[in-house]
Amino acid sequence: MERKDVQENYKWKISDVFESDEKWEEAFAALEGRIDFDKYRGTLNTVDGLLAYFKAEEALTVDTLRVYLYAFMKHDEDVRETKYNAYIARVMSFFTRLEEATAFSTPELTALPDETLDGFISDPRLHDYDYMLSRIKAQKTHILSEKEERILAQTGEPMSCAGDVFEMLDNAELDLPEIEHQGEKVKLSHGLYSVLINGADREKRKEAYELYYSAYRKIINTLATTYFGNVKKDMFYCKVRGYDSCLSMALFEEDVDRCVYDNLVKVVGEHTPAMHRYIALRKKLMGLDEMYMYDLYPSLVEDADLKLTYEEAYELVLKGLAPLGEEYNALLRRGRDERWIDVCETTGKRSGAYSIGIYGNHPFVLLNYQKTTHDVFTIAHEMGHSIHSHFSNKNQPFVKSDYKIFVAEVASTVNEVLLLKYLLHTTEDKKLRKYLLNYFLDMVRTTLFRQTQFAEFEEKAHAMAEGGEPLNKDNLSALYKQLNEKYYGPAVVHDDNISIEWARIPHFYRSFYVYKYATGITAAICIADRILAEGETAVKDYFKFLSGGCSTDPVSLLKLAGADLTKEETFLSAMREFEDALEEFEKA
Repeated sequence: MERKDVQENYKWKISDVFESDEKWEEAFAALEGRIDFDKYRGTLNTVDGLLAYFKAEEALTVDTLRVYLYAFMKHDEDVRETKYNAYIARVMSFFTRLEEATAFSTPELTALPDETLDGFISDPRLHDYDYMLSRIKAQKTHILSEKEERILAQTGEPMSCAGDVFEMLDNAELDLPEIEHQGEKVKLSHGLYSVLINGADREKRKEAYELYYSAYRKIINTLATTYFGNVKKDMFYCKVRGYDSCLSMALFEEDVDRCVYDNLVKVVGEHTPAMHRYIALRKKLMGLDEMYMYDLYPSLVEDADLKLTYEEAYELVLKGLAPLGEEYNALLRRGRDERWIDVCETTGKRSGAYSIGIYGNHPFVLLNYQKTTHDVFTIAHEMGHSIHSHFSNKNQPFVKSDYKIFVAEVASTVNEVLLLKYLLHTTEDKKLRKYLLNYFLDMVRTTLFRQTQFAEFEEKAHAMAEGGEPLNKDNLSALYKQLNEKYYGPAVVHDDNISIEWARIPHFYRSFYVYKYATGITAAICIADRILAEGETAVKDYFKFLSGGCSTDPVSLLKLAGADLTKEETFLSAMREFEDALEEFEKA
């Protein structure tokens, strides 16, 4: 479908950001005269001086984020459109200049005595900035001189090149071949691949799988070099800031205790036999002598998929999330009715789905909706992100409004779990119930087990590079295959195609992001169970989390909602839910 053929009510209302490109140009031009912060140098040692600097910096940052939001969204409507590539490049260049202009502030603050910083943290006039100042104090050993920080600020744009190259390769220049679909030859796309790999036709799954990976194999050396470039970027910042590893740097920057990561890898690793049991059951039920990775996606229960129109799917989401109360449901309806959402897959549109929100604007959601159960749950997932952003922006000042990436997947996954449990509770159709159990098993497989596998890949790939081993297609593929065997077990064939799956994962360019999906679903299962068991009390506690932004560390925010990731028991609870669902599915 071409974008011009999509009904307006299925397109996000980008005029809520800027009415036109001309208005965007005016706003961008107005930023230029506001980037001089030299008058604040040497004034950050008093409350009045520090407060004046903070107010000026955040006002400019808010307006810069707004021009970025428009450029980003226009680009994603059609990634082939070079005009908006240029818009993004201009904004990113401005962000680099802004970072350079304000690079003096952190070294100036870290040079202050602890007593002075403690006084700032406790001063009610700086209440909005207390958590940020406490983190600056903690970062003292990792902050460089002002001159060095100015240099580092200038590296942001060139250091993002690996991710930019991957995005262009994956969304615009990947030479995906044609495939026969619904009686005609069409070009394979990311969205169509998802539909076919989930389909019942095994030969078509195999064909799509092999064609899809053949396109990546043609540029595998380029992709390996690109990924190594991203790892080298991480290593550069790790070394110059004095961290002992890239993983330690990532955890410190998120203010996440290492025990959370260790709990995840340990508990999930100990429960891979349950995953192997599920994979072996899938092979048996499908009647396969040999099972391949392309056999893991179709439902084991035929003709029970929720093939709903977008309107029907949205109404189902509203019903499934009713336990969160009328305020939450009103926001869901508002998002649909006020066109926060871009619904349809169109030529050149960015693949996948996401939510994006900035302070002072309502959030937006990009979908590429297809009539599958997965896409019904994607609506719930992305609106979870958006409403989390809404609550944080509404209840926190700007400096505390942007919640940490560590908790970014929790609200989205709470929505998915609640929707699933609503469907399981309300259906009287035994076939549909079995289908939904299968869906839950696959949700945990892909979001908890698979993302933990991804996390181990990232950790080990970085460790290889940190140990002096250059990363290439051979050692990256060998590592990925070894981990695939660990997580999926002997019932499936680990072929050469799945060995290069690492090459197509966009989240690997946001290093140490993927494990947060796994901790996110773990926390979400815990929170959703509490909401269903305790009702209004649990919802109120959950809203405290949603409203918390980054007012404190993210692990403590999750504790407000009843999910303590510093304890292995929280992870064990998620594993038990998987095993209980597997046992019921086996008996169904």
